Amino acid sequence: MPRSKKHPAPRLVQCATAWSMIAYPTAKREWSLERKMKEIKAAGFDGVAAWANAELKALADKYRLKIMGGFDGSSVTKARKQIIEQRDNGTRYMNVQLLDHDTPPAVAAKLAVKLIALSDELGVSVHIETHRDTATETPEKYDEIQRLFQRATGRLMPTTWDHSHFAVSKHLLPAVYSKRLLAWPKLIQHSHLFHLRPFNSQHCQIPVTNGKGKLTPEFKDYLAFVEDLFTLWLQGPEPRGELYVCPELGMSHGYHVSTDPHAWPDAIRARKEYAGAWRRALVRAKQK
Repeated sequence: MPRSKKHPAPRLVQCATAWSMIAYPTAKREWSLERKMKEIKAAGFDGVAAWANAELKALADKYRLKIMGGFDGSSVTKARKQIIEQRDNGTRYMNVQLLDHDTPPAVAAKLAVKLIALSDELGVSVHIETHRDTATETPEKYDEIQRLFQRATGRLMPTTWDHSHFAVSKHLLPAVYSKRLLAWPKLIQHSHLFHLRPFNSQHCQIPVTNGKGKLTPEFKDYLAFVEDLFTLWLQGPEPRGELYVCPELGMSHGYHVSTDPHAWPDAIRARKEYAGAWRRALVRAKQK
């Protein structure tokens, strides 16, 4: 059935992350923060994924970029200060990595309930990320935390979906990416934050290109999943509003392999490819 025409068309907001630009163009001549923000705008991004302080806000305003924020979710007291600083510097959507890998789901769920309540109180939108080395590192842990959250609040838990961590933990092959990773349709549709880190079954981050302008076969497999992901999200309840995504390609913490192309040119190419996947998904969503 065609979607209703009475709501504005959903919008994809792509936010570059500054850690894609570590040691770019070289380690000795790494760009300043202002140069990075200028290049993010020039590359066609809508925003930046970073901690929103006064300096970042001033530059975001100068280059007319939105901000996607975030923090480590370890306590309500700490979170209140972190949320207020970022909110007051122009951030609405914030990502949280919840506690640790060995935190019992019941403990993690209690904190998640408090963080989302705090988010509502402070007028922002906090999302809990699916991420390794946190309480949500596997589908089973995430499921239990979400179940306890919903039982306590009567609501779906706002989630930042980074499917790369689940894919690696389950060693998923491309043929089952969508079947296994889109198994939470209502929760995915409830989200307004995705971290789009390209992955395969063994690597949490794979290169977008071969360094010579050609897309890698692994990224093509991932891109087909992204189109399915966008289509599912677009089929959610109206109004859909804005979906904030980050082409999550980093240069530290072991994500980047030394023989891969630098993450920044790959992030630029990923933005372009995700925009194409979004256009195709808009057509597909209208047909269902």
